[in-house]
Amino acid sequence: MVPVAAAAAVIPAKQSFGQLAGLHTVNDPLDLKSSVALVIDQETHEVLLSKNDQAVLPIASLTKLMTALIITQARLPMNELLTITQDDVDTEKGSRSRLTVGTTLSRGEMLHLALMSSENRAANVLGRTYPGGLEVFVAQMNSKARQLGMADTRYVEPTGLSSRNQSSARDLALLVNVAHGDPLIRELSTSPAHEVAVGHKTLQYNNTNGLVKNPAWDIGLQKTGYISEAGRCLVMQTQIAGRKLIMVFLDSAGKFSRLADAQRVRNWVESSARVSGKIPSVSAKNG
Repeated sequence: MVPVAAAAAVIPAKQSFGQLAGLHTVNDPLDLKSSVALVIDQETHEVLLSKNDQAVLPIASLTKLMTALIITQARLPMNELLTITQDDVDTEKGSRSRLTVGTTLSRGEMLHLALMSSENRAANVLGRTYPGGLEVFVAQMNSKARQLGMADTRYVEPTGLSSRNQSSARDLALLVNVAHGDPLIRELSTSPAHEVAVGHKTLQYNNTNGLVKNPAWDIGLQKTGYISEAGRCLVMQTQIAGRKLIMVFLDSAGKFSRLADAQRVRNWVESSARVSGKIPSVSAKNG
């Protein structure tokens, strides 16, 4: 009888850049699972909570906020039809997409899917079909980052699949503030669900952030992101206890922990407002 082969060795999960840098060893009073966090009052710019907020890390699909900003500010026709080609297929991570090669949708539909459902091929076709092509588009992304004062930020492509797309929480808060000023980005990023007709089929897409369907939350803009190098990421503009807040969470370890971190912050803000009417600032940094 042939002996049963030993169980295959468990391959350890790939560590994120934040884990490799030891950022998860930093403790904070709210016991956040994200190694980087920043909460800012959007109107007064007061920093309410900061944790490793200057660390520069991969940002995954948070990239798509800048992609959207470049598209909307270029005033390109949203009804123009764009077609997915082989050039839009992910060769970086091998991620899947229901937008098969040959799929044609309007620029507006592509933008909707990129922001709401983090559709990578949709984001790539937006950059590829920009006047001058992908290289010019990425240059515009980096130029806009410099214009906004995002000194820690660098983009190499429009989807976030590359770990070379990197930023800090402070930079991302600047981007969220500007993107929140765009009505279309606000609308599309917080859309709970959307259907698109592709040939004879109707595809149902849902928001990657379950909080947008929660009536207890007042979310004005949001974007999620994930690649193994970045961990789970989330940015939001939201109103809590009468204050407009910008939240940034990077490199969260668990699948749902970035949303749980947002809830922890919300509970803290509401509790502080009830007890004293004032929210104390919290800061935690590495080393």
